[in-house]
Amino acid sequence: MTSSPPIARVGIVAKHHLRQAAPHLMDISAWLRQRGLNAVFETATAALCSPCEWPVLEKEQLVREVDMVLVLGGDGTLLGMADRIGEAGLVIPILGVNFGSLGFLTEVILPELYPSLEAAVSGRARIEERLMLQAMTLRGGQAFARHIALNDVVVAKTARARLVDLSVWVGDEFLTRVKGDGVIVATPTGSTAYNLAAGGPIMHPAVEGLVVTPIAPHTLTNRPIVIPSSSTVRVQPEIQDRDEVFVTFDGQAGHELQAGDQVTVCRAPTPLRLIRPSTRSYFEVLREKLKWGDR
Repeated sequence: MTSSPPIARVGIVAKHHLRQAAPHLMDISAWLRQRGLNAVFETATAALCSPCEWPVLEKEQLVREVDMVLVLGGDGTLLGMADRIGEAGLVIPILGVNFGSLGFLTEVILPELYPSLEAAVSGRARIEERLMLQAMTLRGGQAFARHIALNDVVVAKTARARLVDLSVWVGDEFLTRVKGDGVIVATPTGSTAYNLAAGGPIMHPAVEGLVVTPIAPHTLTNRPIVIPSSSTVRVQPEIQDRDEVFVTFDGQAGHELQAGDQVTVCRAPTPLRLIRPSTRSYFEVLREKLKWGDR
């Protein structure tokens, strides 16, 4: 946990077409103005409260012009902004307010909005540093694409494709060959996302590790494995005719892989700074969101 310096400019991003956020956006604008703070609205968010009196920027530029980001929506909206902050190599904190149904990352609920925002802009809020992933696709031995991800990097077949063969290395050491629907490389933050649905373990955010989880493996001997966060994971699919294999990053972006492509995944140099102003512990969030341990 770390503290944050005082905030002067707040970037505001709402889930696309989230009409119920409109009155809250107006109220947040007034709240910031009363405290002598400035807002910067993301382009689609500004359209929800038109006319917008604040500067309006696209997401990629917005993160470079503010001291923190306030997200109104669900975890997907926060992931999209977290990945942009990571791509820019920035350490600005992000606060998520939940308009969705689950919300592991956007755990602040609407009644907690203004106390949470007050703690964030004054520098009193607790901040957790969350490990992020840096992924690179190699094609013909050259870097083809690079991405940053907070939750996971997934190499998987499409719904209509047959089982895919994947060879997986950790560093220079061969780990395993997976024949199934794919493989997930997840952070502790992402362990409660696709990794959990695929049968992988829950990892506390403070754990310095990554988890490699096969997706629907064809053999019972393929199991998830937790490795040090300093590891580099390399995945190479054996792509045959008519195979369709994609790599995706936090479910936000991705591209199709070709025969001979390799995907490397390692720890990103910059962590995400996640504002957690509520008093709920990680285990309370698990019990509340997952009904973890309920009978």
